[in-house]
Amino acid sequence: MNRKTLVLPAVAGLLAPVLAACGGTDSGSKSSDAIVVGTTDQFTATKEAPAPVDPAYAYDVGTWNILRQTVQTLMTEPKGEGQVVPDAAESCSFTDSGSERYACKLRDGLEFANGDKVTAQDVKFSIERALRLHADSGVSALLNTIDTIETQGDREVIFHLKTPDATFPYKLSTPVAGIINPKDYAKDKLRDGFEVDGSGPYTFHADVKDNAIVSATFTKNPNYKGYVTVNNDKVVLRSFADADADAMGAAIDKGDIDVMTRTMSPAQIQKLDAGSDKNVDLVDMPGLEIRYLAFNTNAPTVKTKAVRQAMAQLIDRGALVSKVYGSQAEPLYSLVPASITGHSNSFLNTYGNPSVAKAKSMLAKAGITTPVKLTLHYTTDHYGSATKQEFEVLQKQLNDSGLFQASIKGHPWTQFRPAEQRGQYDVYGMGWFPDFPDADNFLAPFLGKDNFLGSPYRNSTIERTLIPESRRESDRLNAAKTLTQIQDTVADDVPVLPLWQGKQYVAARDDITGTSYALNSSSTLQLWELGRGVSG
Repeated sequence: MNRKTLVLPAVAGLLAPVLAACGGTDSGSKSSDAIVVGTTDQFTATKEAPAPVDPAYAYDVGTWNILRQTVQTLMTEPKGEGQVVPDAAESCSFTDSGSERYACKLRDGLEFANGDKVTAQDVKFSIERALRLHADSGVSALLNTIDTIETQGDREVIFHLKTPDATFPYKLSTPVAGIINPKDYAKDKLRDGFEVDGSGPYTFHADVKDNAIVSATFTKNPNYKGYVTVNNDKVVLRSFADADADAMGAAIDKGDIDVMTRTMSPAQIQKLDAGSDKNVDLVDMPGLEIRYLAFNTNAPTVKTKAVRQAMAQLIDRGALVSKVYGSQAEPLYSLVPASITGHSNSFLNTYGNPSVAKAKSMLAKAGITTPVKLTLHYTTDHYGSATKQEFEVLQKQLNDSGLFQASIKGHPWTQFRPAEQRGQYDVYGMGWFPDFPDADNFLAPFLGKDNFLGSPYRNSTIERTLIPESRRESDRLNAAKTLTQIQDTVADDVPVLPLWQGKQYVAARDDITGTSYALNSSSTLQLWELGRGVSG
């Protein structure tokens, strides 16, 4: 077994006001033999979420990784990180000094997979549709700075923004801005089921059982014209039932799958890292995944800020990471990861080291009777098999203080996510994989009116002043002061409690090439990078 560590350029989150057209990639080798990729992600259609892969609804890393292969966007994140580059677009740029007018020109001869021409009007239809449908997943909030969309001929699209937004080019790289064919997607209704059609690198077919994807086949789209080079003819994504990481590991050992992605268990990663399998390579790379506790700030148990602050004062992130994840994660003291421009250790600065005495004083001053009884909710099948152990450690830390009487309860994601959005959980654990690598995307989705969590927490200064101010700065270093103010406010109010940020891993049999770029720092699966080479 060979262990590879991928070192990419530091994620600076720097957004340039002008973005030039770029060429393609050149790694990997081509083969008609399908590459089989395993995942523990579950793709399920339910009564509450019957359209899980509609670009106007999808808003989790698993479904986005389906859409990124199939539905093309104007911009895309490049191989090796850095500023976004044109994909469906030939070129894009701000055409004013205030970052309020953004113009794109489509590539000549762009087609959907079925041969239909892709036009500027299709771009306008797709994005206006997502805004109009305003799905309860919260994904349309990524586009909420758009005022109007103008087209000029078949190839030019102009976005007029309500307020300056230097992060807008990144937002056009996300699947909610994906270009879809009006023939396939109704204007005023989500598309139920698992059909996806677009102009991306692959076409898509799902094998479905009991309203869940068992496997998905991605076949190279001969009509694709864009930034990436597709290094294989076909990839099959196999979803392991019940998010069974052990079954996925057994499958790669037997050669039933070629690649293993999220989410491997900590034990599997440690085993591969130790060189236990000479036929499987482990690649680790920088990641921007974070985990945190979220609060329904209207719930009686945690409505008083002092209760949330006391939890922030008690939880020992270092011990949590050490016991559950080891070297695979590190403590996090802000919603913004340490590698992102604008990060501040606001929770560490506010609370210092864990202290029972300080937490006790906080609760006493607020007149809170102890022990505070509450339940910590977590999902059993979305963030990996170690989640239960993580919550057992959190429970023990809180209860050992004598100030809390916490219980824990696990739920499958199909139940967990809708219940969380409806405010049924007072305290619950969530993860975040960024839509794009900028501090704004670790703050704005949690703190606005249409926030991702459906949280009742509001702070008018953050919403009306600080976030808009930060978006005016195309050089993100100049936004650092404003971003720090936001993080300090979050540390004081504790609507969310950051816990850790993690690395990300890919395991592959040793005849598979391109694995070092199979995931980018935003956890985007880039299946086109994979190829089949020579074993050994």
